[in-house]
This record gives sequence, C-alpha cells and structure tokens, in this order.
Amino acid sequence: MRSLRNRRHLELLSALALLACLGTAGPAQAQARYTYSANGAEVTDVQAGLVWRRCSEGQIWSAGICSGTPTPFTHEQALAHAKTQGVWRLPNVKELSSLVDTSRFNPAIDGNAFPLTPSALYWSSSPDVRLPSLAWSVDFGLGGVVSSNRYSSTVLLRLVR
Repeated sequence: MRSLRNRRHLELLSALALLACLGTAGPAQAQARYTYSANGAEVTDVQAGLVWRRCSEGQIWSAGICSGTPTPFTHEQALAHAKTQGVWRLPNVKELSSLVDTSRFNPAIDGNAFPLTPSALYWSSSPDVRLPSLAWSVDFGLGGVVSSNRYSSTVLLRLVR
C-alpha cells in the first residue's frame, strides 16, 4: 500500500514538473500577480505592492493599448522628469528587475500587463556604486541588469508608485 502511494505521489510530481516546463503555470501566475486600474492605465503588482504605469514614458494609454513612441532620457533627465510626475517615481533596480519575466524574450516582460514594451533598456534610480558616472538599467530584451552611462546613454523609462 505504501509503495502504491509513493508511486502516485511521484507521478503527480512528474506531471506538475511537466506542466511547469511547458509553461502552463506561467500565465495563471501572471494573471494572479497583476490587477488593473479602472481605466486600465495602471497595473498593480500584488506580490510587490507596487503600482506601475502600463506604458513607457512618451506613450499614452488609449483604447486598451499603449500608443505612441517611448521617449529616451539620460539618467539625469529621467530623474528630473520623474520629479514632475507627482506621486510617480523612478523605480530602484530591484523593483524594476522584478518585472522581468524569464519565460519570455524580446521583450522579457508580461505583454498583457505592459503592452508594447520595447525590447530595450529602462532606467532605475539606482547608481552603480563602482563608478559614479553609471547607473543600473534593466534590459527588457534579454531580461538582464546592466550599467549605463548616466550622462550620455539615452534609455527608456517606466514609472512606479
């Protein structure tokens, strides 16, 4: 009796592992992770307790999609722009990198929660302490974190509150 129960337990674990490998668990987890504002322009990350603008800066939320062209900023311009946006701010690198979806590629982000996100770098507020001329950015093409030049690199921006 015990060996039959152990075998069934192993079969169940194998089936769950196969479902995870096929990616069927991903969309359900993503749907449970995000909720949307009444007008759809904001998304709440339930796990992190953060509210994000669904569109990159320069785009607008219209008819259920982000439209327009994202605006690139130097890091200093990004910080200054965020200060003009009321409660919105530049996310730190940990917050921003939490949006990376490793099951996706080009872009490595949930396209339902963040539609038409370019596969590009996005600024964080976090400086690279090794070199003061650099700050951390998240690459939503590949899903990694890289240092970018604060003064000469122009990078995209997604705000959080």
